Amino acid sequence: MKLLQKAAIVFFAVCIAFPMFANGSSDGKAAETELNAYSIMPEKYATPILAEFTKDTGIKVNFVRLSSGEALSRIIAEKGNPQVDCLWGGPSDTYDAGVAEGVFEQYKPAEADKIPANYRSPDNYWTGIGIIPLCFLTNTNFLKKNNLSAPTSWYDLLDPAYKNGLQMADARTSGTATERIYSLVKAVGEKEAFDYQKKLNANVQLYTKSGAGGALPIANGQAASGVFYLVDALDITHQGYPLVISFPKEGITYGVEGSGILKGCKHPNAARRLMDWASTKKLGDFMMANKICYIPTRPDIKVDDPALDMKKMNLINAPSAWKGEKRKAYVEKWIKEVIQQ
Repeated sequence: MKLLQKAAIVFFAVCIAFPMFANGSSDGKAAETELNAYSIMPEKYATPILAEFTKDTGIKVNFVRLSSGEALSRIIAEKGNPQVDCLWGGPSDTYDAGVAEGVFEQYKPAEADKIPANYRSPDNYWTGIGIIPLCFLTNTNFLKKNNLSAPTSWYDLLDPAYKNGLQMADARTSGTATERIYSLVKAVGEKEAFDYQKKLNANVQLYTKSGAGGALPIANGQAASGVFYLVDALDITHQGYPLVISFPKEGITYGVEGSGILKGCKHPNAARRLMDWASTKKLGDFMMANKICYIPTRPDIKVDDPALDMKKMNLINAPSAWKGEKRKAYVEKWIKEVIQQ
């Protein structure tokens, strides 16, 4: 009896010192029933997706929605004392810019090998959950009124008919906007890309804080056209507005919607569970079934929507690491040469 009492006392002391033993988990997973995130993915997409993760795992996700520039600035400012456990969504160059600042934890999700290597970090700092090409989104009533066809060249947007009629994202805050810069640099060269944007600026009515911010004004006829990620353009067209999606013949780059864990986070095991779940076929199938129009990174997911057929687009490859390296310099150049000219 005394031996049993001593054993009980020892076990009680261990449980106080190491609470994970009290619930039978040596890695603390059972204790982590929630996690916190910054989501670059718009709330209307992130909410149902993360709710499905909670349904499957029992882990609650609390998230704050931020644009990519805001999220990157915040996680860098919080380095060493992260206020969230992971970053969810947003173009992968945001993650690579964060990798350079040492804010992401290396982790290879359970089914990462089923995702092509060009859609995930070679060093396992982030994993792609969706592919997001750029496109033009234009109001069809505007086109009819001005006897125009939908734009099929970057240079079509310089037409005087578009004067004060374009809305598109601000590169200081939005990953959609930085993707626009990368596309132009890859399509026509760096010097021509910035010369073009100076001319384009004369037709811009408003640069929006978020990538999708101009979609509804274009849908309502308050603006004529703009440059968006395809996922946001399809979302607004599915609502029945008079809109047309088109692509520039010179080519476009595409973003890879990412996910990653912050170094030193407070709920690492719950964050790993989210990364594991996001690498499975379940996420892609859920997005397709619920018309959340990210092109899945896993090739084994059936895509029925012809609008997501990448063969119809002139896609230009721009490595995520290159984007992350160029991001800050290109944003500063855009501010100085385009909007402050």
